[in-house]
Amino acid sequence: MDTGGEEAAPSGFERVIRGIALLGGGLLIALSVVVVVSVTLRSDLVGGAGVPGDFELVQMATAIAAFCFLPWCQLRRGNIFVDTFTLKLPRRWQRRIDAGWDIVYALVMALIAWRLAVGARAAFATGENSMVLQLPSYLPIALCSALAALVAAAAVVSALRLARASA
Repeated sequence: MDTGGEEAAPSGFERVIRGIALLGGGLLIALSVVVVVSVTLRSDLVGGAGVPGDFELVQMATAIAAFCFLPWCQLRRGNIFVDTFTLKLPRRWQRRIDAGWDIVYALVMALIAWRLAVGARAAFATGENSMVLQLPSYLPIALCSALAALVAAAAVVSALRLARASA
């Protein structure tokens, strides 16, 4: 993470975010195992049915895992950005501009978190469930909402770090 100075010891917030990213990785590993088992069970060798609702698990777990990675990516300054027009500016101004864009990103992620929360509430109110496994639809949506709010918080933290480094 480029904040302009030496790397400080990770804060409690950063350790939590890193742990969530690791949980996302574990979720993808577990999901990979489910897919391999399901495909193997459907093969001519075994000739059976796959794991019931495997596509539902893939949909839900992929969304959750993606949101698990986003906060860590933001804190590590791992998102793709285009700096073609700012390359010739002093480093201090580059950091200030990046901090401004981090605030924009935080606002967009807060909006996404809010709309996901609204969707989760609607899914809960209607009792919507997945087609095969009959899992409540609001659970993964609500979890993604909370994770999107965490991305927004990580973007604010990263903006503050950049602002401090540019002072």
